[in-house]
Amino acid sequence: MRDLQPRTIIAPRAFVRRCRKSMFQKKIVDSTGVEMNGGSLLMRTLIFRRLLLRVLGNDEKFVGLLVPPSAGGVLANAAVTLCRRVSVNLNYTVSSETLNYCIKQCGIKHVVTSRKFMERFDFKLDAKLIYLEDLREQVTTADKLAGAIGAYVLPSAVLERQLGLNTIQEDELFTIIYTSGSTGKPKGVMLSYKNVGTNSAAIDDILQLDEHDMVLGILPFFHSFGFTVGLWSVLALGPRGCYHFSPLDAKIIGKMCKDEKVTIMVTTPTFLRSYMRRCTPEDFASMELVVTGAEKLPGELTAAFEERFGIRPMEGYGTTELSPIVSVNVPPIRAIGGDTTLNRLGTVGLPIPGVQVKTIDHETGVDLAPGETGILCFKGPNVMQGYFKMPEQTAEVVRDGWYVTGDMGCVDDDGFITITGRLSRFSKIGGEMVPHIQVEELLQKIMGEDEEKLAVAVTSTPDPKKGERLIVLHLPCDKPVNQILEELAAARLPNLWMPDKDSFYQVDEIPLLGTGKLDLQGLRNLVEERVLGGTAAQG
Repeated sequence: MRDLQPRTIIAPRAFVRRCRKSMFQKKIVDSTGVEMNGGSLLMRTLIFRRLLLRVLGNDEKFVGLLVPPSAGGVLANAAVTLCRRVSVNLNYTVSSETLNYCIKQCGIKHVVTSRKFMERFDFKLDAKLIYLEDLREQVTTADKLAGAIGAYVLPSAVLERQLGLNTIQEDELFTIIYTSGSTGKPKGVMLSYKNVGTNSAAIDDILQLDEHDMVLGILPFFHSFGFTVGLWSVLALGPRGCYHFSPLDAKIIGKMCKDEKVTIMVTTPTFLRSYMRRCTPEDFASMELVVTGAEKLPGELTAAFEERFGIRPMEGYGTTELSPIVSVNVPPIRAIGGDTTLNRLGTVGLPIPGVQVKTIDHETGVDLAPGETGILCFKGPNVMQGYFKMPEQTAEVVRDGWYVTGDMGCVDDDGFITITGRLSRFSKIGGEMVPHIQVEELLQKIMGEDEEKLAVAVTSTPDPKKGERLIVLHLPCDKPVNQILEELAAARLPNLWMPDKDSFYQVDEIPLLGTGKLDLQGLRNLVEERVLGGTAAQG
């Protein structure tokens, strides 16, 4: 894996050639029954492009998309890109106010969506809406003819020149993906064709992807993993794509995996818990690779999933600012030559080709020696171009080409990366850094009666004596706090890491983002309401 040299693919050019290669083979399918081979996918994209160009102004650089993972969502994204515009997939799990903030910042005039989708969410957007249903009614015979000639007759090189794809430069802006806003206002991450293209190429090389692979596309396209892996790695590379609009529909996803013989699933531990409960071993019989990210993969969940389905989930790591993939554990079934040394339990794997890693001291910023825990920093072709219209915030996190993640971790002698938590998810208590995540994992084992749900979230508030004190927000639990603390002590949790008895607060739900990741801003709001607002702790 370390011997592999980084390479770049220009996604839209590779998409045209890949469609030609899989002209009469199934390329994408979704849960509504829509199925397209390479030829029909390219033809429909070219028709969609013609329709969009009639609506978009010549000066419109950014186009918003409000579409879920689906055949329509794939077509919309591909068509916007072939229009030589910058796609901005908007997060439909946030408020209209947040969406309009992103729309205003990018100067978006049009948003591609569907009437059915907008009826479900009832957003009030400060942009003109382009409805997929309306576009279908506007297709002319000339559109169909032009699409068919482009997809089935013209040589690929000629078609690429007609579309202007041959002039794309690696450093051109490909997309803007807004961060989740888990710690405040979302930031627009600018990713170039090189950023996304090197990530896709690395995935291709490391995991040995080919035409037999079927990738499950359930992560939204406004999520960097959904955009790079679920969308463009499918369009530009050999694998086929199988899409469903929600990662929460475990039974539908299980049936799709079984019917379409899905081989690769990229998801989060939160969603894995749901599949554990509602999917059968037969549903995942064809699965060869399950990769999780966005949050830590607990060891007990790994073991339970492997016992039930016969496949061990592999943990990877990435951030939107890194296009997103940084590292991944590779199982022998996917490793070159069946190499068994490319995965290590408890780590997030080895860096992908071309990516360097180091740790720095969280207070001084000084580089640390290998093996020492500090803030993880990465350098390589996947580092974003910056935050859109936010040069100061960009300068804070990109220093001399290194992206400073805010995640704490270490790198062992073999190069495997271990994540210990986000810097924002540590408390300094009695002069010691206390990781919320490790306390959270123990409490989840003790208090999580329903393994499908995240039952506990740990955060902190200022404390006049110790600097900070831990706060435990939890779903209803039958165990009294005294028993919980006894079990924590039995697990040999350090004394400084032990929450106080009066620091446990019952809540109706743990705030999560649409990706299944803990909503840190929502967590802070709960603390302000329940703790700082004076609500008595549960005894």
